[in-house]
Amino acid sequence: MTLPTYATREDVKAALDVKATARADRQIDRALRTASRGVDALCRRRFYPELASRSWDWPSAQRARPWRLWLDENELITVSEVTTGGEVVQAEAVFLEPNAYGPPYNQVQLDMASSVPGWIGGDTHQRSITITGLYGYRDDETTAGATTGALDTTATALPVDAATSAAVGVGSLLRLDTERVIVTGRRQTDTGQTLTSDIDAQAKTVLIPATDGTEFAVDETVLLDGERLLVVDIAGDALVVRRAWDGSTIAAHTAGAAIYAPRTLVLARGALGTTAAAHANGATVHLFDPPALVHQLSLAEAINVLLQENAGWFRTATGGSTSREATLVALTALRTQTYDALGRKARLRGV
Repeated sequence: MTLPTYATREDVKAALDVKATARADRQIDRALRTASRGVDALCRRRFYPELASRSWDWPSAQRARPWRLWLDENELITVSEVTTGGEVVQAEAVFLEPNAYGPPYNQVQLDMASSVPGWIGGDTHQRSITITGLYGYRDDETTAGATTGALDTTATALPVDAATSAAVGVGSLLRLDTERVIVTGRRQTDTGQTLTSDIDAQAKTVLIPATDGTEFAVDETVLLDGERLLVVDIAGDALVVRRAWDGSTIAAHTAGAAIYAPRTLVLARGALGTTAAAHANGATVHLFDPPALVHQLSLAEAINVLLQENAGWFRTATGGSTSREATLVALTALRTQTYDALGRKARLRGV
């Protein structure tokens, strides 16, 4: 199953200015998967939202409170249906706790003032309780932009606008209507815009005159001939850019050259328990936002993996006879900070 990463390929490239090659992409994606699942393991919770049905035995070791079910690592964001002993529990009798500050919710309680007697077993105790809902830490989203073409139930290439192109990257988790998709790649698309005058091959030349500046977005990467440029600002129809971005080579360009941008997203459809569906042109693209510390630690862990791989897993702090293995004090401190703030702690402790 394809899972999202908490930082993107583009985040890593921006941090390290890694040359855009197929080999680098595979290496970065592998490091991000390792880092993101490592953060899940460190914090003992999954931060991405997943629609699922999960079951528990009853009676079980939790039966001291017949109206309460501890979820432990199966934390809930929302619930759509609860059954116990094969019977559906009415929604108003289901309490998600702690209600004062959840989600995530780590327990489900039955309203003791209702007619529901409590959790009950079925023909056997096995899987007597089933809860269908959205599992995970939180479902925090921002609006990234919109699609610029329709999408059927089988297509895996999605055309998007400049705002989406600037906001998302490989590894991002998106929501289109009720379907969740994961970005697994990006393809260059002709923006329909061209260069309106010649520019030279000097790094100080950062104003790129385009046909229509409103067709671009800040933080979007564009392709001009073989050179990539990062848009850092827009002044009228002029793009203010960083030249030779993403490991490309600075070059001169002539008026009329077509400007491309990675506005076609390659998707893994029907992700995390959702079903692939058709989406109209202009559909809103929602971007999942992991907690800031989770994003930062995933990025740091991925960068550490890449640097360790490139150094044969023996990074040194100095050269020559005084060489010593590089320490990871800052990374260790970030791990501790993330776990202290977001790690799932044991609900029972010895005294």
